[in-house]
Amino acid sequence: MKKLFLLPFLLLSLSAGAQRLTVGGYGEVALSRHFYSDSPYRYANPGQYAADPSHGRADIPHAVIYLGYDFGKGWSMQTEIEFEHTGTGTAYEREYEEAAEWESEIEKGGEVELEQFWLQKTFFPQLNVRIGHLVVPVGGLNHAHEPLNFFNVYRPEGEYTILPSTWHDTGISIWGQAGDWRYEALVVAGLNGMMFNTDNFIHNGAGSPFEFKVANSPGFAFRVDNTSVRNLRLSVSAFAGNTLHNINPNDLKGINSSTGEPKQYSSLNATLLVGSLDFAYIGKRLIVRGNADYGHLDDCITVSKIKANRSGNGSPYSRRPVGQAAYAAGLEFGYDILPWFGPSEQKLYLFARGEHYNSYVPAQGQTLAAYTQKTLVSAGLNWYPIPQIAVKCEYMHRFFPAGFNPEPAIHIGIVYAAFFKR
Repeated sequence: MKKLFLLPFLLLSLSAGAQRLTVGGYGEVALSRHFYSDSPYRYANPGQYAADPSHGRADIPHAVIYLGYDFGKGWSMQTEIEFEHTGTGTAYEREYEEAAEWESEIEKGGEVELEQFWLQKTFFPQLNVRIGHLVVPVGGLNHAHEPLNFFNVYRPEGEYTILPSTWHDTGISIWGQAGDWRYEALVVAGLNGMMFNTDNFIHNGAGSPFEFKVANSPGFAFRVDNTSVRNLRLSVSAFAGNTLHNINPNDLKGINSSTGEPKQYSSLNATLLVGSLDFAYIGKRLIVRGNADYGHLDDCITVSKIKANRSGNGSPYSRRPVGQAAYAAGLEFGYDILPWFGPSEQKLYLFARGEHYNSYVPAQGQTLAAYTQKTLVSAGLNWYPIPQIAVKCEYMHRFFPAGFNPEPAIHIGIVYAAFFKR
């Protein structure tokens, strides 16, 4: 009888707990046909590969699960688990700059990543504190990386190439909202300059080849968003941090035991500065989004030299140098054309996007790599049968400086992003 008496209270407690639980996620399926060579030498000897056959690819770039819980009294948590490219383990690619050798791509945790895991204390809307593994919201893509926030089948190429994406790191964040302003300031473990390279600038720098994240030199980031104008968000974000000594073992710094003098690279920091502007206008039928990003790395020649000396023999670092700077700029427009054919709850966006970026701006004395300058144009359709799902198709054309072959492609995808319970 006592158990029966307690049953309604137990059910009420379970119901209250369920109301505090948030479950969601997003996913992408992509099919592509690339009408250009897939040879690892196509940039080194463009003329030999101009007539190569096209090639197709099938991929699931991202499949993500969100889990969140509100404990009450201002305490909450969130996790985000991401599965990339359908599996786990070590991926391989052929590096033309290394005589087309097969090179393993080492990422912490393989291709299953814990992108978020944090606890938060909310004091009031203007002041919240998060501690754990956080998204670093530098750039428009890292701020809004879910697939319904861009028109292309794949993530916008410029920002995705030169910045970590999704950029996540362990640290502390303070954020708040006051009227039309939102701010966030973060201190995180920092980037590893030995993971930078020619083709991707700092893209791989937030990862770690070890079972832990080296954090000798923390990184500092901030983001400010303003929504004073109706339907428009304007944002500025930045990152700063030293990157040379976030390696294991940290034997580039300290005292040389044989001479008693500071080691050769003790005073070098490879300071990285990144700045970004982005915006999004979301109207009833018109969507316009854009970004501009710039990054500068001090001591890039020394970092490249150390990388070259430490590569090989199972090292997680490649021989490829890193430049002193990288930049990316992109702009996209989308217009819902379904109202032309009558009232509809669905949406069909006709879109176009243009991008220009360069992942390798060399310092004086560094080797040139002209193929890293790319201009992209793409156009296509996004059909939203319901707000949480989009079917995407696009034609993309990648242009290079004179002497390189253009790279056209067709991409088709279906994506979703939703909260299943909140």
